[in-house]
Amino acid sequence: MLKVGLTGGIGAGKSEVSRLLVECGAVLIDADRIAREVVAPGTPGLAAVVDAFGEEVLAGDGSLDRPRLGSIVFSDPEKLAVLNSIVHPLVGARSRELEQAAAEDAVVVHDVPLLTENGLAPLYDVVVVVDADPATQLDRLVRLRGMTEEDARARMAAQATRERRREIADIVIDNDVPLERLERRVREVWAELVRRARSSGE
Repeated sequence: MLKVGLTGGIGAGKSEVSRLLVECGAVLIDADRIAREVVAPGTPGLAAVVDAFGEEVLAGDGSLDRPRLGSIVFSDPEKLAVLNSIVHPLVGARSRELEQAAAEDAVVVHDVPLLTENGLAPLYDVVVVVDADPATQLDRLVRLRGMTEEDARARMAAQATRERRREIADIVIDNDVPLERLERRVREVWAELVRRARSSGE
């Protein structure tokens, strides 16, 4: 098994790269998706978040109001640290369960937005960073996700710098390119990951 950490700044296009890797044959473990699962209604995770931040972070149906919570934590590093201390251990435990269920010869891609920020690079055999110019990230967040420019800049500022992400990368995927070039680059990266998986299993 080859354990791959996939990361990139918000709006860099990491989700598109993970989708393409799955098409190639990767087993994807999506930390964001798991983070939503562990704070679903009725979970201990959601109860802990409400204990920490109050019932104002709940939507009318009892689910977590993620935009409301985001507006509270992304402008306050201490509150963000509290949220992370609740969610990250739960995500880590579920990720390990999913990894253990994968085939022995699998290329397992962990999609981890905060891999750089949380010093998680040593957990993976290979770290792949999806990189884009900050202006491209900002444009995508405002134009495609409907964020205000202020909110988008705050989310970007709360993450590691582009330089820090590139420092930990074993492989960089440039996503300031048209989709067909991105697809070609992802296929090249997949071939390299398969080669590494085979050599590690010999």
